Amino acid sequence: MRKTIFIFAALVVALLALFQISKYSLLAGNSSIESIIAVIAIVFFVIGIIINKRILHQEKKVPTEIDHKKIEELGLSKREYEVLCQIASGLSNKEIAEKLFVSESTVKTHVSNVLVKLDAKRRTQAIQIAKELQIIVN
Repeated sequence: MRKTIFIFAALVVALLALFQISKYSLLAGNSSIESIIAVIAIVFFVIGIIINKRILHQEKKVPTEIDHKKIEELGLSKREYEVLCQIASGLSNKEIAEKLFVSESTVKTHVSNVLVKLDAKRRTQAIQIAKELQIIVN
């Protein structure tokens, strides 16, 4: 976060300096307003290209393998694991029930069991714990 703030602060300072230089050059009569605007546009274009290249060349996170042994250690059944994966997809109990062809109360039971086995209080906390344990893909 500090690096981002520093970069934007540096860009603002550079822009202000560019405006001051252009103001003096315009007052001195050495250049026209069109050329000053063109220089500013080129500077921002180059900055945009540099930032874009840095973002595109960042390392991408490699998907981690699912730790099946950890799933067994936690005592998650196959259906509870399926429900956990659906929770991670952002589905509601009703949507999970429709997708897995079970009743909504069955899904609620499985969700409760998953929360107990992962020692979580909420669905979001269960997803976070599951990601940390590498039992679901990020």
